[in-house]
Amino acid sequence: MITPKETLLLVIDVQGKLAPAVFESGLVEKNIGKLIRACKLLDVPMLYTEQYPKGLGSTVEPLKELIGDEAPYEKLTFSCCGNEAFMKRLRSLGRNDVLVVGMETHVCVYQTCVELLDFGYNVHLVADAVSSRHETNRSIGMHCIERAGGLLTSTEMAIFELVRVAEGDTFRAISKIVKE
Repeated sequence: MITPKETLLLVIDVQGKLAPAVFESGLVEKNIGKLIRACKLLDVPMLYTEQYPKGLGSTVEPLKELIGDEAPYEKLTFSCCGNEAFMKRLRSLGRNDVLVVGMETHVCVYQTCVELLDFGYNVHLVADAVSSRHETNRSIGMHCIERAGGLLTSTEMAIFELVRVAEGDTFRAISKIVKE
């Protein structure tokens, strides 16, 4: 089970030129937005990356607004783990569980998940918050991540697992996010 004290959210490459082209892009972006807002309420830290932003653009504006002042980790390697600054920050957070969302499932998301698993992290792939340009590649990527040891979850499942208790102001705020 994931907890706010042991978890971080990793948003991979949800960028302007790529995002509109992926399978179910609207739903994926909406779910990533829900996770960002819930994680902020629960004090779960977040990291986000951009793959070659000169070519693929920056993170889509609605998510960038939710993220706030945090700067993205720009990368050329497909795996986020190939970026030294990213790895340094990841390690400094001291979290064991990584909720992974983003694009493309069969390339950057897959390679990142496999490397995170190799480094000993628990990878929780949020299945309704990842995508690829083709549904087949999305499915294959998710299957390969699961076979490598990643755990599949969903936006609602992850959020409610982090909240744990159906009471209080935080729960009421989270419920509103989930229902949107």
